[in-house]
Amino acid sequence: MGRAYQNRKESMAKTSDMKAKVYSKYGREIYVVAKAGGFDPDGNLALRSLIDKAKKDQVPAHVIDKAIEKAKGGGGEDFAPALYEGFGPGGCMILVECLTDNPNRTFGDVRLCFTKNKCKLGTPGTVKHLFDHSAISVFKGDDEDAALEALMEADVDVSDIESEDNMITVFAPNTEYGKAKEALMAAFPEIEFEVDEIQYLAQNTAPLTSNDDKETFENLLDSLNDNDDVQNVYHSVED
Repeated sequence: MGRAYQNRKESMAKTSDMKAKVYSKYGREIYVVAKAGGFDPDGNLALRSLIDKAKKDQVPAHVIDKAIEKAKGGGGEDFAPALYEGFGPGGCMILVECLTDNPNRTFGDVRLCFTKNKCKLGTPGTVKHLFDHSAISVFKGDDEDAALEALMEADVDVSDIESEDNMITVFAPNTEYGKAKEALMAAFPEIEFEVDEIQYLAQNTAPLTSNDDKETFENLLDSLNDNDDVQNVYHSVED
């Protein structure tokens, strides 16, 4: 129970510069998802979910529409995913998920974030195997058994399911994302997802014990999140 995940509602930008960064990150992600899975949200569940999430985070419609139109045109930047693995203060593990049109630039920028905070960027495979790549669905409800039954009937490989404070949380392998979402929407037609995304979840978490480590960790996260190529940062630090 109580597996840690990130609810990305937490820090909506307050300044125009910060908002521009949020819009840019959503624009890139919508572009990639639309280009890969189709431009119609009704036929692309990942795109529909991303658009819903962008609207909740107050991303203007023109930003969303522009990203989809850009994907239809097939021109301009060609963003590709990149995942970097590293170690932060206190030996904590960190995954940095990026979308980039210049992998060499992005790698250099991410490495600089680590080195200037006296942390270490690792080689591929050093950290990723200690995270689960999971689809996470969180919605209002208290009938955990009904949710589990609907998922099992749809042959969804459920990793875990929790019910707490009138909220149900479902964890499944990332490859089960679409099937899990369709099963839940069919079973609960009025469902509204509080969280509906794919994340990396650390298999084990631990708190940072020293104030110096906590400060270094916050500085590292700030440096990474300031980079336009960085989409998400996952870690093993216990809140």
